[in-house]
Amino acid sequence: MTAKSTSQPAPSRDGQLDAVAEKLRLIRMTSQQRRYPGRATPNLPSRAVVIPLLSNVVSALYPRHYGPAGLDVQAVDLFVAQRLRTIRQHLAEQLELEWLLHPDAEQLDCRRRARAAAEAFIDGLPQIRDLHDTDIGAAFQGDPSAKSLDEIVLCFPGIAAILHHRIAHDLYRLGAPMLARIMAEHSHSQSGIDIHPGARIGPACFIDHGTGVVIGETAVIGRNVRIYQQVTLGAKRFESDGAGGLVKGQPRHPIVGDDAVIYAGANILGRIEIGRGAIIGGGVWLTESVPPGAVVMQAKPSLNTSD
Repeated sequence: MTAKSTSQPAPSRDGQLDAVAEKLRLIRMTSQQRRYPGRATPNLPSRAVVIPLLSNVVSALYPRHYGPAGLDVQAVDLFVAQRLRTIRQHLAEQLELEWLLHPDAEQLDCRRRARAAAEAFIDGLPQIRDLHDTDIGAAFQGDPSAKSLDEIVLCFPGIAAILHHRIAHDLYRLGAPMLARIMAEHSHSQSGIDIHPGARIGPACFIDHGTGVVIGETAVIGRNVRIYQQVTLGAKRFESDGAGGLVKGQPRHPIVGDDAVIYAGANILGRIEIGRGAIIGGGVWLTESVPPGAVVMQAKPSLNTSD
């Protein structure tokens, strides 16, 4: 005869899972009470809404490139109008959620403000399109590998990153830094180009290749500036408030003048000025201002052929 199995079914882990869930609930409650003392926990803006919102804006600006496949030329205007209505609705909802996070926020006031801001954002889209067309033109002029403007719009990561930045920067100016940062960090994850939405970037900006570029919050970039990969426009130091915290919002990133060129791997740090038409060579570490027309290069390497 075959011996009967004496093994027992594994005990359910539901009780252990419930215990872990309860611990997480208590941690979450403590965190929420610390962030929102004396009031109900507010709802948060949603990345699942904001990231498609960015995509919708891009497709409204460039419907034949980023709209649905096979979009007929005669159907473009209807598609754009529908997209704009969707953008206005979802943006107003997300703006309201962001502004309701403030301790003294009132829902009716936030709702009115959000609707007005969404309308203002929509009104500013033609300006974004005009501005970004100058970026596309600069890329075509500045990259000998570019065969057409359509190729640039569809394929160049630096151009996509600049467009995303111009959209996020408009939201930043409207007082929605969280929504702007969600868009900026999504763009960063897609392109490898990290541009804070607070940075001010003039017309005809071309970021070539672009991987590893970092542009800080208070950076100012003039007209017709060309930037290559691995460039940092960063802060030299962070001021302390005397109590161990950092002073926020102070100008701490470079100002880059019109027609400047910054080659790969350059690190430009602090609130310094790069003069108009200056050229900053690859790999340069720069913490002092540079006059207009200057050329800053690393020392030439020497070759020693002796035994």
